[in-house]
Amino acid sequence: MRISNTPIAARLAALGVELRPGVSLAEHTSLGIGGTTDELLIRRYETLPEVIRDLKNEGVPYKFLGGGTNVLVTDGELPWIVLHLPSTHPGVRVEGNAAFVDAAADLGGTVTYCAKRDLGGMEGLIGVPGSIGGALRMNAGAYGTQIGSYVREVELYRAASGENETLRGDDIRFDYRHTSFAPDDIMLRVKLELPPNPYQEIVAGIRVCNEKRRASQPLNQKSAGCIFKNPQGASAGRMIDELGLKKLRVGDAMISDRHANFFVNAGNATCDDMLRLVDDVRERVKKAFGFDLENEVIFWKN
Repeated sequence: MRISNTPIAARLAALGVELRPGVSLAEHTSLGIGGTTDELLIRRYETLPEVIRDLKNEGVPYKFLGGGTNVLVTDGELPWIVLHLPSTHPGVRVEGNAAFVDAAADLGGTVTYCAKRDLGGMEGLIGVPGSIGGALRMNAGAYGTQIGSYVREVELYRAASGENETLRGDDIRFDYRHTSFAPDDIMLRVKLELPPNPYQEIVAGIRVCNEKRRASQPLNQKSAGCIFKNPQGASAGRMIDELGLKKLRVGDAMISDRHANFFVNAGNATCDDMLRLVDDVRERVKKAFGFDLENEVIFWKN
């Protein structure tokens, strides 16, 4: 969708919003897949309610894109525009054992920034790609760590009220790769409470996690991390591996030979290639093991 050279574009510019026409989401997602649309960069979080009210009043559909690391976007001209909070560096402020972090801040960068100030606990998240906001929405976790364990407050835009609100951590449900946030909530900032620990001990833990990742994940290929959530009491990757499906491909969409729950773009994969591969694997796992695999990656389809 294009809103360049329209009256709403001028109004948004007056709010300090930068409009980037004809952006390819293939260049903004870790899978390297996605069509084109106009992008709005919202640099002042406090303007978000007014921006969205303007879009709704004009009937302009939109989606919010964070770090683009956990999403598969359809191809072609997209029927909605994309809202984006520009990344901040470092986007973190530390007071005592509390870290106040912008949602657009890089997750790994945040872990490192806090570690240098002797705040640990999130070592397992160092290699998880994406932004703090995306990590909050999915309750990102790895190697026994989940970000939700450390959340004390979240400032967000709530479509239900049309305003920015602050939620206490106790009012948010954090489950395995799932939270109680509404689908159209947009994360703005978070307050994390982290356990103090000497920097050298934190770094040692980070090193162990990084070595595990390098040994088991296709870090040098385009992927969105794990495609499926692990069913209770089972491993999606192990089941796919036991079916001998590593390197199975549809077009340039391929199951990694390093980790069976990582599907990679091995060249110029399309969204349709990836969806067909996902559906094929889901059917095979259902037939062989009886599990209905649930997507961990978010699919943006028309």
